[in-house]
Amino acid sequence: MNAPPTPFLSSLPAAACCLAQAGADGGGVAARPELPFVMQYLPLVAIAAVAYMLLFRPERERMRKHQEVLAALKKNDRVVTSAGIYGTVANVEREADRVTLKVDDASNAKITVTLSSISKVLRDGETDASGGS
Repeated sequence: MNAPPTPFLSSLPAAACCLAQAGADGGGVAARPELPFVMQYLPLVAIAAVAYMLLFRPERERMRKHQEVLAALKKNDRVVTSAGIYGTVANVEREADRVTLKVDDASNAKITVTLSSISKVLRDGETDASGGS
């Protein structure tokens, strides 16, 4: 009671043989021409250039301006620290990387912070959010 072989299963070895021969002689399919080396990597270079222009360059400019502000810091400048403390510069020790701030005029309270913790210098026309203390 053996069933006769199905036509599908009997044609598999013949199909595999044809595919192997087609692969050996090129298969009759036209190969895509290779793109030049420059054209392959041009999109990557363009993405890197855009990332530099949008991400890295503005951050470097911001850091450069912050360094200029810190270099110009002097006594009696009104400043805001990165912690949000408003004060007036009483002393700048650049070698020790310290700034002494007077935070309260009435009690003459002073604190010492690092030079890099000064986030911005308030100019004469600017008002602070603490109500002008």
